[in-house]
Formats: sequence, structure tokens, C-alpha cells
Amino acid sequence: MKTILIANPKGGSGKTTLSVNIAGFFANQGERVAMLDLDRQKSATLWVNARPREFPEIVTLESKKGEGYLVDRLVIDSPAGLHGKNLIHAIRLAKKIIVPVSPSLFDLNASRDFLRTLADEKETRKCQIGVVGMRMSARTHAAAALENFLSGLDLPILAYLRETQIYVNAAFEGKSLFDLPPHLAMRELEQWEYMLNWLEKN
Repeated sequence: MKTILIANPKGGSGKTTLSVNIAGFFANQGERVAMLDLDRQKSATLWVNARPREFPEIVTLESKKGEGYLVDRLVIDSPAGLHGKNLIHAIRLAKKIIVPVSPSLFDLNASRDFLRTLADEKETRKCQIGVVGMRMSARTHAAAALENFLSGLDLPILAYLRETQIYVNAAFEGKSLFDLPPHLAMRELEQWEYMLNWLEKN
């Protein structure tokens, strides 16, 4: 089982949006996908419950469906404020960690501290860590600020995902970007290419 942890202690950074869409991608690749929803709001669980039956199945580990379910990929949607022993336990499960960062001074500062914590944590030595710019486009002031912010951390920027209602509208129906007809999300699918290649390696 390959585990992907989506983590940032700052609330509203886009963790659940990333989590459900990553789960949707691998489910559409024919993999057996489960989600571990650690967030108190249980948004990822609500999304799974709303998922149309005719779409590739995704289960949550908290559900009866998830009991004894053989899993190829586990996607962990972590809560805001993840730290200490809970963070270490989540890291131990993970093969890859994605840190979503939103374009604001407060988010960058919170993310900087979190990324330093990850760098200092021994358990992350077996993990690959990448960053995703949420609600921003490449070649903008926000993207330049993120690149400058990461300049001394030696971490890849996996994607810049622009702000769009496509994610919101799909989520209401239990769908991911990868469940939609490609022509409806062509620009977004292009933004995901590098990150998906990174996720699929090893």
C-alpha cells in the first residue's frame, strides 16, 4: 500500500481539495483507493458518501466498507493543527507528503514553520515531500512569492492550481476532476500533470 499524506497545519489551505482529487485520479486508474479522513469536519468522508455508485469506488477506512478492504493507495486528509505525536504517526504511514500552500502572508509563514518541522523530523527521511500552490497561477506575484519562500528548502513545487469553481461544483456531486469529461477541465488537467507523474514514481 502506498500512502500519500496531505498536510498543512493551517486551516483552509486546500488539503481536502487535493485529497479527494488525488483519490479520484488513482481510482480512475483502476487502483483500489481508500481515504483516511482525520479532519474534524469530515469533508472528505462526506464527499465519498456523495460519490455516484457508477464511478470508480473509493472507501473510507472509518466505514464498514473499508473494513478488510485491500488497498493500493491510501490518501490521508489531515486536520488543521496537526503536530506532535499525531504528526509523527501520520508521517510514519506516508511514502509521499504534499503540503498545499495558499497565497497569503499568513499561510506562507505557517507553512514555513511546518516545512522546517518536517525537515527536522527523522521520520521524513524515508518520505518524498512536495509543495502545491493552491488558488494561484504560475507567473504571478503569488507564485513568485512561493518560489522565493521555498528557495532555501530544496523542495519541488509540484503544481500551481488556479482558483476555479470546477473543483467546488465537482465536489458537491462526489466527483473529482478526473471523473469529469476531459473537455470540461482541460486547463486544470494540464496543471496536474507534473504532480501526477511525481506521485506515480516509486
